[in-house]
Amino acid sequence: MITCIIRYEIDPFKIDAFKEYARNWGQAIPRCGAELIGYFAPHEGSATTAFGIYNVENLAAYETYRERLRTDAIGRSNYEFAKAEQFIRGEDRIFCKLASAPHSELIRS
Repeated sequence: MITCIIRYEIDPFKIDAFKEYARNWGQAIPRCGAELIGYFAPHEGSATTAFGIYNVENLAAYETYRERLRTDAIGRSNYEFAKAEQFIRGEDRIFCKLASAPHSELIRS
């Protein structure tokens, strides 16, 4: 399993548009084959940094997922929404593998 972490630079005056964008991906991403962890909008600190995080099995599965997303009605609509509203100033995508597993449970006395 790999995790895709997208770091967005967004317009701080269009956070509500980013939240709508995030909710739309909440519908399309799972349907197109990725395990959505979530989209995260600014809350405290930077008003311009947001994240989208999801898991896919491997890079081949990622390519299949991306193709499904391009042909998905909500996916296409969401790309167009972002383009029209211009609330995303930039984005970086990184793929990571979990390095801390297995996690132990907190033992309480």
